[in-house]
Order: sequence, then structure tokens, then C-alpha cells
Amino acid sequence: MSATLTSHMQTLVRIARAAGVVVMHHYEAGCDARMKADRSPVTDADEEAERLILAELATAFPDVPVVAEEEAAAGRIAKVAGRFFLVDPVDGTKEFVKRGGEFTVNIGEIVDGRPVSGVVFAPAIGRLFVGQAGHGAFELSVNSVRPIAVRAPAPDGLVAVSSRSHPDARTDELLKTLTVKGHTNAGSSLKFCLVAAGEADIYPRAGTTMEWDTAAGHAVLAAAGGSVTNWDGTPFLYGKPDFRNGPFIARGK
Repeated sequence: MSATLTSHMQTLVRIARAAGVVVMHHYEAGCDARMKADRSPVTDADEEAERLILAELATAFPDVPVVAEEEAAAGRIAKVAGRFFLVDPVDGTKEFVKRGGEFTVNIGEIVDGRPVSGVVFAPAIGRLFVGQAGHGAFELSVNSVRPIAVRAPAPDGLVAVSSRSHPDARTDELLKTLTVKGHTNAGSSLKFCLVAAGEADIYPRAGTTMEWDTAAGHAVLAAAGGSVTNWDGTPFLYGKPDFRNGPFIARGK
């Protein structure tokens, strides 16, 4: 790993893997969900993994604020400036509770509104993606580090990926305006990573997301040569007052 990944990426990978161990402990033992005030689900796995990530980031990056999903839900939101982390300890909690496997640990780093590094780890299916601006994107397995990059779409059309748990009519209408030859569904931030790895071409999302849902996957995709924009093509930026995203389109080449 050290021959390919920067020390920064290695640190993010180590933290995400440690959180993944915590999450899988709860996944294998069985874990019930509770409803937060916003009616989104939360489990013991979310809370325990987030505590671990926050502690590890505080040690590795002591001067960088962190905005994390469960802390934000409890009203504890760090004041952010030019550089900060966004953390979603279990993105795809519905998939987690249903034992669907497509849930992820997410750590994204933002500098001046843009994602510059991130790690997305799906421990139940053994896929881990990491990316850093200027250093590329990679998929890691037990014994290998594989560079990944977005692909150019085939002449006969795009392969689109969309949410497994959160379908929405506006996204479906957009896809009808494009030449789409294939369509797949995936859970959590894995959708960004499928585009980053050249396994899909486009991921549009009109439904509501929060910045911690997208930052890590966005960072991986950007490092792989892709992009995420608002639906009107303007830059998709982070550090908004309520950390709430508008509709976006993630693309390969």
C-alpha cells in the first residue's frame, strides 16, 4: 500500500477500516433501527462507528473540524472554515437494517468548498475506494491496490446508476432525456464509486441528500477523473449553511 497511496490516504483507509470492523460487529449480531427527529433511521452501529471515526480524526488531524451525521442530528455541529471533514459512519442505514450489504463508511475532506480526499468502504461486500486530488483514485482489496478511472461512454449509450432505496420521479424523467442503454441500482455512496471505477457512466439524484452523504464519494469520483455538478451544470460545493444538498449529476467522462 505504501508504494501507491500517500500517507494521507493510508490514514483515511485505516480509520475507515477500523470503523468497518465496528459496523460489521453490529451487522452480524443484528441491530435494530430507531427513528431520529427527521424520521431517518439510526442504529448503534452508526453511533459507535462515528465515535471511533471522530476520535481517530481528532488524533490524526487535530486542528481540522469535523461535521458528522449523528453529531449533527444531536445538534452538535462544528463550526467550519476553509478545511473540514464530513463523516457518514453508515451511509445506507436502510440497506444495513435490511441486511442488503450495500452500506458504506464515508470520510470526505473539503477544502474551500470542494472535496479533495475521501474514502468509501463497503465492509459487507468487501469493496473499498479511496481518492485524493492530484494523486488519483484506487480500489483496495486485501492484497492489492488497483488504480481506477472513469470511462468514456460507449457510442450506443450510457449505463446509469440510481438509488436502490430512494427512487424519485424527477431522476427518472431526466434519464428519459438521455440515451441510456443500461440501468442499475445500488445503495449508499457506492453509486459514485461505480462511476469512478468505470462500471457506470452517470448517477443523477434529485432527491434530498446531505453533504456527509456525498462528500467521500464525490472525492473518489473527482480523483478518478469524473465530476459532480448541480443540475444546471454549476459547481457542486460544500459547506452550505444547513449542509443540505440540492439535485446533482455525477458523471464519468
